Amino acid sequence: MNVSGPYEKIIEKVIKKGYAGNKTEVVRQALIAYDRQLGIEDEQEEEVRLVKKKVDEAMARIKSGKSKTYTLEEIKKEFDLP
Repeated sequence: MNVSGPYEKIIEKVIKKGYAGNKTEVVRQALIAYDRQLGIEDEQEEEVRLVKKKVDEAMARIKSGKSKTYTLEEIKKEFDLP
């Protein structure tokens, strides 16, 4: 890999501070950070984001009184469970 000029100095600084052990690690970490900055998500991250969104929506409905919660005892009683 050929990296020169100001980029080489940045890479050297990152390695010197101990954030990475070599040039390849610096570039790998930079690409991961860039990916996150752009908001490019993999399938798992997208799934987590969607689940969190639905949980937040459900909690908002509960707090506003549009949805009711039940205790375990209430559910057991309703369905005649031990």
